[in-house]
Amino acid sequence: MSDQNFGTQLEERVLLDQGDHERFSHYVQKNKIVESAVMGNAVVALCGKVWIPSRDPQKFPVCPTCKEIYEGLKPGDDESK
Repeated sequence: MSDQNFGTQLEERVLLDQGDHERFSHYVQKNKIVESAVMGNAVVALCGKVWIPSRDPQKFPVCPTCKEIYEGLKPGDDESK
């Protein structure tokens, strides 16, 4: 599988019941990351999280759900979207 079409972006989720912030970077198609950076559009991660990226994803751990989905993709699956 080529990782050329997927990159990571940050998601920040506020857990209101605990008052805590969980931060993850997520797998998103690279062309959608660029589009979001230029147009300000929301992106959809492999795990289904929708948000507008605004932080450096390299500073946070990768979302375990995104990682599991990404590792389960067959070669070429990422190019069909």
